[in-house]
Amino acid sequence: MTIRIEELHSIDFSDMAEGEKLLPIHPGEILREEFLIPLKITPYALSLALQIPATRINDIVREHRAITIDTALRLARYFGNTAEFWMGLQTDYDMAVARDSLRDALNRIRRFDPAHA
Repeated sequence: MTIRIEELHSIDFSDMAEGEKLLPIHPGEILREEFLIPLKITPYALSLALQIPATRINDIVREHRAITIDTALRLARYFGNTAEFWMGLQTDYDMAVARDSLRDALNRIRRFDPAHA
């Protein structure tokens, strides 16, 4: 079966089987595993460089706190990437957690059908 890109908006994929889901990745895990550990930077040293309380970075890398816009801007400045990168990680994580917690409620919502409006 071939699906044309023009048809994607009208196809209902809700009945498709779902495979085993991976747990969402907290942005603190990315910060810890992809930045701090390889670069040998402690959370305390990072907090000093970013001029923020050490508890903020500790809570983020322990996956107990979200990355705010303020923190994203500081991380981007320090690591030479973008605030959008950090906020994208946070948004992806938040969306995955929300989808999981709202799964039953979302499944009860019927898609708008203009033919029945």
